[in-house]
Amino acid sequence: MMKTIVAAATVALLSTSAYAQDTISEFRIGVLGGENAQDRMTSNECVRSYVQDLLGVETKIFTPADYDGVIQGLLGGTIDMAWLGASAYAKTYLTDPEAVDVVLVKTNLDGSVGYHSIGFARKDKGINSLADMKGKTFGFGDPNSTSGYLIPSIEIPQEIGATMESGDYFKEVKFTGGHEQTIVAVNNGEVDGGVTWADGQGNWEDGYNSGALRKAVDSGLVDMNNLVQIWKSKEIPEGPIVLRRALPADVKQKVTTFLAELYDNDKQCAYNMAAGDTLGFTPITHEAYETIVAVRQAKTN
Repeated sequence: MMKTIVAAATVALLSTSAYAQDTISEFRIGVLGGENAQDRMTSNECVRSYVQDLLGVETKIFTPADYDGVIQGLLGGTIDMAWLGASAYAKTYLTDPEAVDVVLVKTNLDGSVGYHSIGFARKDKGINSLADMKGKTFGFGDPNSTSGYLIPSIEIPQEIGATMESGDYFKEVKFTGGHEQTIVAVNNGEVDGGVTWADGQGNWEDGYNSGALRKAVDSGLVDMNNLVQIWKSKEIPEGPIVLRRALPADVKQKVTTFLAELYDNDKQCAYNMAAGDTLGFTPITHEAYETIVAVRQAKTN
């Protein structure tokens, strides 16, 4: 079944390759901000090494300081592959619909391909809900993050009946710079509460099965027993792995097949790349993100 699905995805890729390059001299993987650069490099080193052997060209990892660095790299042709959040993909698509091809999506242990924005606070702050956050300091992640900004900036105001403007409901609303930064800021008491991403499956004590909280637990940054969940969004479509459309067709086919088979061939590498437990990466198309594209477009108009 997987080979059939991957074959179908390959046909779709080949159909978009009319203006593709003939060859490449290197391959560049962009990794979104959200944790420190060294951890991003380490988590994706196995993928970089595999791709370098697969393509026979030098393969590099790029870790821009923010989401927009990866987006601009894809748009400008200096990054060839990235796992984007849905909102970051929407910005890329709205800027240039021909820039990238959507190829694969991370799959959760139950086979679903969604996740959640999770609101959280320190347990010892006495904050157990958004109602307890009134007059407190709230932290977003990156303005191009789906779970760290876009979705909570829409759903939370609907729930609290107020805007996210500083001084309205919350004392102050600020951007921390990314998911890891938000987790650290909440844990250290620099903000009273904030939002990050998780699949919402498994145990809170583990940081759920996958996501930024799980990465923080694995890295020893936090003890989840010191944190409490105060809000959870509706399900969000997991962001896509994208490839620069102008890449040679055979490069796109090889990389797509490799990633689709990664879980079967190296579960630890898949765990590292997916920020926790996963069943691997399965094909997906642009149509899965049309709602997020529309939301992103409406938010910026």
